[in-house]
Amino acid sequence: MAELNKFEFVPVNDLDSEHIAAPEYSYWNAVFKKFFASKATVTVMIIALGVVLLSVLDPMISHFDGVAHVNINNSAMKFVHPNAKLWFGTNELGDNMWNVVWLGSRNSLGIAIMATLITTVLGVIVGAVWGYSKSMDKWMIEVYNVVANVPFTLVVFVLMYVMGRGAWQLIFAMSVTTWLGTAYFIRVQVMIIRDREYNLASRCLGTSTWTIVKNNIFPYLISVIVTAVSRDVPAFISMEVFMAWLGIGVGERTVSLGKTISSNRTYMASTPYLFWIPVTISALITISLYVAGQSLADAADPKTHM
Repeated sequence: MAELNKFEFVPVNDLDSEHIAAPEYSYWNAVFKKFFASKATVTVMIIALGVVLLSVLDPMISHFDGVAHVNINNSAMKFVHPNAKLWFGTNELGDNMWNVVWLGSRNSLGIAIMATLITTVLGVIVGAVWGYSKSMDKWMIEVYNVVANVPFTLVVFVLMYVMGRGAWQLIFAMSVTTWLGTAYFIRVQVMIIRDREYNLASRCLGTSTWTIVKNNIFPYLISVIVTAVSRDVPAFISMEVFMAWLGIGVGERTVSLGKTISSNRTYMASTPYLFWIPVTISALITISLYVAGQSLADAADPKTHM
């Protein structure tokens, strides 16, 4: 009897069998943990944030608008090479190239981000409906096949000639057909995810559509959307530079990276810093944003959270 007293009876709880002995999982904690685990990714992210902050803050501090050239009659301020005081030197008008470059970066980033926002919002909404609706798929795929076979550069080129130069005209011209490619990309991903076994099982168990979308589909689409954004922003910046090189970019009174590069190409041999500095900043912005975006897209993929 003394041996029996060593044991303690525990009440039976039917819910204990439903308990899963697994560590608590947070999607966003896993995303940021994966993203910041690489030192190279953190370095690129710091560079991307640095150039974006300089693009935003420097025009606010310097009040340079690219129009009022106060040094235009001061020949001593023209073509001053980079030095300890003027890091980027001055141009043919006597403007500090540091201010010119960062104002141009702000405007180019603004154009690219606005075009990407329009493209992404339209593409995700239309692509999600397109992927779920089989009746919509029949005629949308025909529209896509027609538009996709028209060269994107030609569309932008023609629209800019018809509408004239300007930032908003350029944004419209770059996003008017690009969203359809994003929609097709999202459509494919939704079609892959929607018919997976766990989604079919959720429907059979009576799970609401919103719960399925929020918990089963949306986490997978986050990495897809981030991938599209990280691809589009640098691509739109490059397109803005290319359009300015052709002389059909932003307006005459607007400073941009593309316009700065284009206007200084004649000085490539005589004063190369006027050309190569904005080219280097443009490359730094596009590469850092792309690499940081791709790293975030990989971290946002739930399949990497093992």
